Amino acid sequence: MCDTFAATTSATHDGSIILGKNSNREANEAQALEYHPAREYPAGTRTKCTYIDIPQVAATQPVLLCRPFWMWGAEMGVNAAGLAIGNEAVWTRMPLNRKGGLTGMDLVRLALERARTAEAGIDVIVGLLHDFGQGGFCGYQDRRMIYHNSFMLADPRSAWVLETAGPYWAAKQVQGIYAISNGLTLGQDFDRGHPDLSDFGNGGKPLHFTRRFSNRLVTFFSASRARRSFVQSQLASMEGHIDVHHAMTVLQAHGAASYRPDSHWLGDRICAHATSGLTRKIAQTTGSLVAHLKPGHVTVWVTGTAAPCTAIFKPVWFDGEVLPDIGPAPAGHFDPSSLWWFHEQFHRRVLMDFEAASAGFREGQKALQANLAALADTVSERRPTDVTAEAFRLSREWTARQIERLSSQGTSAKRPLRRSYRRYWDRQNRLAGLHL
Repeated sequence: MCDTFAATTSATHDGSIILGKNSNREANEAQALEYHPAREYPAGTRTKCTYIDIPQVAATQPVLLCRPFWMWGAEMGVNAAGLAIGNEAVWTRMPLNRKGGLTGMDLVRLALERARTAEAGIDVIVGLLHDFGQGGFCGYQDRRMIYHNSFMLADPRSAWVLETAGPYWAAKQVQGIYAISNGLTLGQDFDRGHPDLSDFGNGGKPLHFTRRFSNRLVTFFSASRARRSFVQSQLASMEGHIDVHHAMTVLQAHGAASYRPDSHWLGDRICAHATSGLTRKIAQTTGSLVAHLKPGHVTVWVTGTAAPCTAIFKPVWFDGEVLPDIGPAPAGHFDPSSLWWFHEQFHRRVLMDFEAASAGFREGQKALQANLAALADTVSERRPTDVTAEAFRLSREWTARQIERLSSQGTSAKRPLRRSYRRYWDRQNRLAGLHL
């Protein structure tokens, strides 16, 4: 259950375009942060995606990806041309393809590798939908999870929302701000659409994409309306002044000044923490990204970890080595040498005493994030890879201090955690081999 948004030139303080996304998946579904340079391929090459292989193009763009470790595709990413894309699971009335096809994550990565602009990215995705269809199971431990997809695509000059229902699709250019969660949002005023949408017309009336295709029951239980409404309201309150800091703040939000992750039933929070139950098993924010897009200058802020409320966003540029050594790509089992799992030692301790633990690190987190913003401003005077490496080093050192502090303090929650919540996290830690 994810949340993605875009703020276009009229909504940002500097005339840039900003795309932000939280990727929400299963608790132990570690997300790899990785860079893939441009490549050229001989004729006849095929690419093995998550479930199927397809013909490769002659050359691909350099891409920075946030990828669930077991998938070929990516939840979100940015390429060197400045195209940023995030996808959302949506549930529709159209049949699901359980036997294969391209996953929404495959489509994100393929568009990033093959397109340079948001509109070109739409062309890539809808072309692949036509040729190969979308499908395949998308859960890690939950092997029943299957859905259709919506996408937010942004480049330094424009942003678009693209929504699909099986082979059908509609797209609309974003003016100002726009947010998508886990439900269809487009009505009658989309700018582009599948050529056969007219077949679904009603007595000559224009097709309303959401009313025609949305599975309202599943969409309701996804709590997408509440999350989308929250993001839209937060962005609207800052419209004309939105910057990277505001985007990060939205992604870190729980929607309440005082928050307990064991206190609610639906997955209705932007920074999501999983627990047992049908509505929150696939509701852990496992990666976050903010893309700051200007013509000729693209900065990508990534956590490379779960839980943005406990994380630090680090700046990355498409220059030199792009990423420092962040350890091996994570898998589904605890490995402290991996950036993602190293941070989990902190994150999962916080979850056991959220109110007290948050009070203990919040000011230090804000100060470090401000320091990294100032550090990023020096990129014109220093090698971008050096700035990125320093940001990742400072973040890791800060996280290590928090792990040590919480390890020595133990738990002092004022109210006992709900048993189902505690059991859920005990089980996830046991499955991952993480002993706190």
